[in-house]
Amino acid sequence: MASSAAMKHDPALALWAAWHRAQHTSLVLCRIQQRLETRIIGNTGIQALTRGEIKEQPIPAIAPDGVQYAVAREAEVLAVTEALKLQDALPEVSAQSLAGILAKLEVIVGADRDIGDPTDFPWPHIASVLRDLKAIAGDLPPCESNRSATRADITRHLQQAARLIDSVEAEEAAEHLRQTAKSFAETSVFPKPAEKPAEF
Repeated sequence: MASSAAMKHDPALALWAAWHRAQHTSLVLCRIQQRLETRIIGNTGIQALTRGEIKEQPIPAIAPDGVQYAVAREAEVLAVTEALKLQDALPEVSAQSLAGILAKLEVIVGADRDIGDPTDFPWPHIASVLRDLKAIAGDLPPCESNRSATRADITRHLQQAARLIDSVEAEEAAEHLRQTAKSFAETSVFPKPAEKPAEF
């Protein structure tokens, strides 16, 4: 296919590699979020029936899974958004090689997984063109994920999400305080100022 030097200089190939990395990161974060969701569902603190006996479910003593879940869910959204931004940039990137054209089609076909019905026109047709090009020009090299890069991406998204969740919680606490003060002011009974009798 293309030499490694040509692949390094083709912006379409660079975009394809970044898109693959963002997709992989979002999938890992999705799994983290799903594990936390499962823990929340299984750890409600509600009595459960187990073979005829009532058993108290343990309540987590450390950080609540709900906060961790909210952070993980938001981090997944941030990673998916990053992948979508790369997809949106695709029309603005010019391929410099046949490998670059293949890379752009890989992103397009890979993105169709998010579409409601990928069997509708033009998705099967685009996938067919991609297969034909690969048969003629050869396949792209495998896009291998780098474990340390994935961890760094996950950490970055989790930190961004934690800051976002903290700011939302702070805003909600401030709003609650404002509403409490307003409610107190409206329901409190303060003596009305004495009215002066009318002078004639």
